[in-house]
Amino acid sequence: MTIHAERLRGAGLPELTPALAQRGQPLLFATVSGAHLCGFPSRDSDVDLRGVHLLPLADLIGLREGEETQTRMWEQDGLELDLVTHDLLKFARLMLRRNGYVLEQLLSPLVVHTSGVHAQLVDLAPGVITGHHAHHYRGFARTQWELYEKTGELKPLLYTFRVLLTGIHLMRTGTVEAHLPTLLEHVTAPGYVRDLIHEKAVAEHGLAMDLDPRRVRADVDVLHEVLDDAQRDTRLPGEPTAYDALHDLVVRTRVAAA
Repeated sequence: MTIHAERLRGAGLPELTPALAQRGQPLLFATVSGAHLCGFPSRDSDVDLRGVHLLPLADLIGLREGEETQTRMWEQDGLELDLVTHDLLKFARLMLRRNGYVLEQLLSPLVVHTSGVHAQLVDLAPGVITGHHAHHYRGFARTQWELYEKTGELKPLLYTFRVLLTGIHLMRTGTVEAHLPTLLEHVTAPGYVRDLIHEKAVAEHGLAMDLDPRRVRADVDVLHEVLDDAQRDTRLPGEPTAYDALHDLVVRTRVAAA
């Protein structure tokens, strides 16, 4: 089942469902992640697809172990596509590990393929969000900032701002939002970030031009402080509350497919 085709077109993406038909394992969902999800794709950006597959029971209890993580790359309509999926059990465990990546993938509005299990995972997502997710976004931002300092490229700089704003917004609202232009409507950030988004549209590996490094560092430091404050003041719980429900969903899904 596919939905949100109009959102894919709005993001400049073609119909991607036929390309998934050749997969070996049942696909529970696939969504668009990466720069397209974050709202700053370039003309030459590849398409990052992320999702969940379901290994057969024999691959879990027999001698031949199935692949918990599967990767496939190909080209369609001039676009490079990169599909990475996890088995449902692994994905559920990642959801419980304060992993912002998997939540962004699960909740991406750019849906290529979906199912009833996908809908149930979405419903359970609020029950895995905790105040500790701030650590994920803080660490991600530091990694991207270090990459920006080494390369001077726009992409890691934009990711630095994006993940800091995502973390702040999550701590304040309990809502996962990965789209940078939308985040700029809710969280105060330097005005030049919008200009950087426009520059990024020209080339995937473009350089961040005409920026004072001291000013940018100061702006990033301020957002780190805002994230610290937002984590301290958040009303999010300290531990996931959806463990039992996720366990039941994994068991039911596996039994039904056996």
